[in-house]
Amino acid sequence: MEGTKTNFPKNFLWGASSSAFQIEGGWDEGGKGITIADVNSFKRSEIQADSKVASDFYHHWEEDIRLMKEMGMQIYRFSISWARIIPDGDGEVNQEGIDFYHKIIDCLLEQGIQPFITLYHFDLPYALVKKYNGWESRECVMAFERYASVCFKTFGDKVTYWQVHNEQNLMVRVNERVNITADDAWEADRQRAQMDYHMFLAHALAVKACHSIIPDGKIGPAVSSTCTYPESNKPEDVWAARMNDWFKTDYCLDMHYYGRYPGYYMRYLEERKIVPVMEPEDEEILKDAKMDFIALNYYRTLCVRYLPTDEGHPAGERAFPINEVDFDQYGYFHHIKNEHLVSSEYGAQIDPLGLRTVLNSYYQKYHLPLIVTENGLGAADTLTEDGKVHDEYRISYLREHIRAISQAIEDGVSVMGYSPWSFMDLLSSHEGFRKRYGFVYVNRDDHDLKDLSRIKKDSYFWYKRVIETNGDEL
Repeated sequence: MEGTKTNFPKNFLWGASSSAFQIEGGWDEGGKGITIADVNSFKRSEIQADSKVASDFYHHWEEDIRLMKEMGMQIYRFSISWARIIPDGDGEVNQEGIDFYHKIIDCLLEQGIQPFITLYHFDLPYALVKKYNGWESRECVMAFERYASVCFKTFGDKVTYWQVHNEQNLMVRVNERVNITADDAWEADRQRAQMDYHMFLAHALAVKACHSIIPDGKIGPAVSSTCTYPESNKPEDVWAARMNDWFKTDYCLDMHYYGRYPGYYMRYLEERKIVPVMEPEDEEILKDAKMDFIALNYYRTLCVRYLPTDEGHPAGERAFPINEVDFDQYGYFHHIKNEHLVSSEYGAQIDPLGLRTVLNSYYQKYHLPLIVTENGLGAADTLTEDGKVHDEYRISYLREHIRAISQAIEDGVSVMGYSPWSFMDLLSSHEGFRKRYGFVYVNRDDHDLKDLSRIKKDSYFWYKRVIETNGDEL
């Protein structure tokens, strides 16, 4: 683990990431429909920024892409808003939305930047929520297959790399992102299991459509990666750590890769009596959809101890969660703070070695190329009086994680690129513009748009040099 030498292949793809609802703004312009991300953002608008303007990429995209080119980006991983293409989710196609993304893609290509498109990043058209409760219905699956096919047919001659869902394994755990409003915990988990299954089915149909429509297209999932350490070397704690990884991420990758739930996850669904409704034809669809790569988003690691069941709580039931993402589960795991790690100001435990660990783990299991599509440090950046942002803390974070990727490559892992979160400051789902990740500062506060000017942070110039030297100068 020592040493500073890096070893990135010549064709390594350096980039940065974003998502539509977090940067675009223009929420009601160009024929766009409202999304579940908009609705939940508006609910918090009294305490933080919402998605109406966000970073205003909708009106600043030419300037922003010039900044990407100047930084040397080779890929830009961004999402298309389903509701900008099909405003009500399953109705008429919106030509203005098609034209907008054509302009973005064409400008990127003119600047030598490959577009790397995510089809779905937390922003389900709200019309589908009202009609079907979104992913709980197979109608939503069919609507997504059609939307994906529209994108492949429309942009497939220009775009090679595609992702289906961003962090399905995390998204389904956050009730507001999938419109789970049930007060009863069992009913919430029943809906969650059905929605999760339908997203798997939609993913498989999109993978098959991509390969059919775009002969050279490459497509895969983007998962929220999980690396969990046991509190002690007690066998029960070691097993709990394994189970946390399996329940939070590995079951999802197994479903994408093998087309079926692993045994431990199926047992959990049966224990909870929440096995989703599956149709006989689904088995072949899921099995035949072969992803081309695995994208992973990595920010932090976790630590757990074993949590036994008791008389009032059966195995699998959720227990006093820290939050919706890091939930505890009776009979499986209870989260604790890892005393060996330093936490960021927003609580994430910083652990570059964990990134090397998950890269090795996923590659050894699935033998597919990997790309890191999110990795970054959220912080309350300060703009100085002379218009600078000195974010050495972000540089330090990224430097150590890039070294971890290099070490994984030396371990024999096939890593094809690095696209950290995020290119520019954007709307954080629960912290607005108080929590910033970008290489580029967007001059606005939660309730004051100011001039929305773009200001290069110190990390911008540092990452520019990293790209120029293919990671040799960190």
